[in-house]
Amino acid sequence: MRLTFAHRATLACLMLPLLASAQTVLITPNEAKLPDAKPATTRAITRGPAIKLLTPQEVSANSFNLKIALEARGGAKIDPHTLRVEYLKDPAVDLTNRVTAGLKGDAIDLSQVTVPQGQHTFKVSVADSEGRQTSQTISLTAK
Repeated sequence: MRLTFAHRATLACLMLPLLASAQTVLITPNEAKLPDAKPATTRAITRGPAIKLLTPQEVSANSFNLKIALEARGGAKIDPHTLRVEYLKDPAVDLTNRVTAGLKGDAIDLSQVTVPQGQHTFKVSVADSEGRQTSQTISLTAK
C-alpha cells in the first residue's frame, strides 16, 4: 500500500505528541566516558545574571527535571541568544542545542532528562541585555 502525502502528513501529526513526550538525552554514555576537563581559573565577581540550579544535586539517571534559574539584575533582561551550556570534559561537549528547547524566559526547564550514572559537571554561561556575562559551574550526581 502506498501512502499519499496526506496520509504521511496525518501520520506525522499523530506522532508529534509522542515525540514531544520523549526523554531528552542530555549526556550520552560515550560523552560521560571522556576524561574530565582540568579545573578552570575563576574570575572576579561580576554584576551579570545569577545562575542558580533549582534541581537537587542528586538525581535519578533514568529521568529527572532539569531546572536552572537565570536571573538578570537591575532591570536588565536575559539575552537568550547568549546561552551556552558545556559539559566539562576534555574536549568540552557543547550541550546548548540540547537545552534550548527548555529555555523559557529566565529559566531552563527540561523534563524527562536522562544522563549516565556518575558525577557530571557543566558550565552555564549567559549574558543580559546590557552585555554583562556570567558563567557558573554546576555539578549533578546521577544515581
